[in-house]
This record gives sequence, structure tokens and C-alpha cells, in this order.
Amino acid sequence: MTTTLATGAEGLEIRWADGTCGIFPYIWLRDTDPAGFHPQTGERTFDLTAVPLDIAPTHATIQGDRLQLTWPGAETPSSFALDWIRANRPGSPRHDPADIPLLAWRADLGAQGVPRHEAAAITGSDAGLADWLVDTRRYGLSIVTGLADTTDAGIEVARRVGHLRETNFGLTFEVMSKPDPNNLAYTSDALPLHTDLTNQELPPGYQFLHCLANEAEGGGSTFCDGLAVARDLQGRDPEAFEILSRVTVPFRFQDRDTDIRSRKAVITLDGRGHISEVCFNAHLADILDIDAATMPGFYRAYRMFMQMTRDPAYGIALRLGAGEMVVFDNRRVMHGREAFDPATGFRHLHGCYVDRGEWDSRIRVLARDMA
Repeated sequence: MTTTLATGAEGLEIRWADGTCGIFPYIWLRDTDPAGFHPQTGERTFDLTAVPLDIAPTHATIQGDRLQLTWPGAETPSSFALDWIRANRPGSPRHDPADIPLLAWRADLGAQGVPRHEAAAITGSDAGLADWLVDTRRYGLSIVTGLADTTDAGIEVARRVGHLRETNFGLTFEVMSKPDPNNLAYTSDALPLHTDLTNQELPPGYQFLHCLANEAEGGGSTFCDGLAVARDLQGRDPEAFEILSRVTVPFRFQDRDTDIRSRKAVITLDGRGHISEVCFNAHLADILDIDAATMPGFYRAYRMFMQMTRDPAYGIALRLGAGEMVVFDNRRVMHGREAFDPATGFRHLHGCYVDRGEWDSRIRVLARDMA
């Protein structure tokens, strides 16, 4: 059986020998003509407003391994490779190497279950970099080991992914107890589980925390997979899940120089209805300003989510040593810290952020280059 073509009033039907069938609206075919993209940049140059929505080809045929379409008023026909048009048929999203199935973890993962990768492997080869990127994308959390005792060592790993994300705390930041702090991270207090910078229009994606010293008593790092909490909440109490994915919370950070505010839902769903991010920071939550009638249901759901983050069934704790760096998806994995006594020793972490888009881009480029 060969590839067959049937024309309809609004589009073509192409059926391949293995039974695969695609429906191709004429306006999509005109808009997707390979000649309508810049040959070097790949950007679309075709002007959709130049043709009517009910456009139809005057002639359509399969010639060898190509689909040929002649359009009214066009000087040259459109020519599509059948393999390409099959792979990109409407209703079949383009393959994305960064669309990695996520593994929702709970307390039984334990500190020993967190993926670990050597810094030398990440910086020394594309294969090592790709393995680490995919692992961290899947778990939302990893530990990089074997880092030199310099702030540049952690930054070198981060730059293997892409550009650093600058915030009001700078391009990089130091996590240590300091006088006159403008953030709880710069104290020796315990930090409840949270995601960073929920007050930003777009909170940073991946956070890097390179441990340079951890000699004080206390100061253990805690983590909780917001994806697991959100999924379990959805199964346990669909109404609470719906409220937290719909009602937005006002967040605010202010100091002498800044006053940065934004609104976020605790749980965000993507276009497929899947949980795509968690935004939770009780310390940066501003005065709740939602309608009074919505408050009882919201507070019940919000409190339930907060209680779940504190349930030992979800959290893991680990103590970073000098030369280790924890890397995590800040819009999925919540992190915290046990209190520590700065009088008993020095605790110093050096941090930076890289956005999710940079992370996924690097996975895609490596997949393309290593194919």
C-alpha cells in the first residue's frame, strides 16, 4: 500500500502505508509552507494576513516522497517532505527532549536517593552534562560533588547550563548569617519549607547552593517535592486542589531599595492540565486581599497544603559538606533549613539561579548534538 491523498472542502487527508492518518487544513498548509521560513534563522517570514482563511490549493499531488501544492496567486508551489509533514501533523505535538517524565518523590527517597553527579563529569563532557540535566529535571533535585573551594567552581557548573538569572539580590548571593539582614536566609534562624522569590513576576527556575563551609551546629538542609504534595492533595481533596490552582496569593518583598510584588496561585497547571509548578512562601505572602466569601475555602485548602509540607512522609533532610552543591527546581521543590548556632562554626553557601528555559534549552541542544 502506498501513501494516499484525499482532498476535502477544508483540508487534505493523507494516509501512510502503516495506517497513520493526518488531517491537514489548507490554511495550516499555506501558513506552514517551508518557503515561508527564513533559510538561516528558521523564523517565520510568511504573512498570514496576505491570504484568505478559506484558501484552498488549485492542485495537490504526491510526487515521490513529497507533497506538492499549487496555490492561487502564488508564483511557486509549496513542497513538503512527507516524512516531515507526518512528524508535524496537526494534533501531534513536536517531540521535545526536555519533556521528561517527572518522578514525584517523598520521604522514602531519603538523602541517599538524591541523584549525585561529579562536577568534573558535568564540566568535562557533554554526556556528563546531559546525564545530570536529565536527572535533575526528573527529580527536581540533585547534588553536585567534588567542587573546588572557590565560589567560581559552582558558577562554572551553572554556566554550563546557560545564563545566570539576576535578581534584586544580585547575580550571585551569599547565604550566611550577617548583620542587618533583609532576608531570613541571611540569619541563623530555621527556614520553613518554601520556594524562593514568589514575589517576582517570574520566580527563578533552578537554584544552585554551593556549600563552602558548614561547620556550625545545626544548619541541615530540608527539601520537599511540591509535585508529590500537589498530586496527593488532588487525590485527597479535589476541591482544595482546585482552589489552590485558581485563587492567587499576593506576594511582596520590600527593603530600603525595592518593593517587588506579584500574584501567584500556589499550584499552576500547564495547557495539558498537568501540575507545572508550585509557588509557596508563607513569609513573603502579603495581606490576603481576596473576596471574603472565598476566604473560608481558601484558608482551609492553604492550611492543608501547609500541613502536608510539614508531614514527615514528604520531607528529606541532608547535611551539605564543603565541596557539595545542591541544585533544585525552585518552582517545584520546596527547600528549608534547620536553625544553626553561628558561635559554633562558620556556615557559608554561595548561590545563583538559572531559569527553566535555559535548562530545557540545554537538554534539547545536547540531544540534537549527541544524536
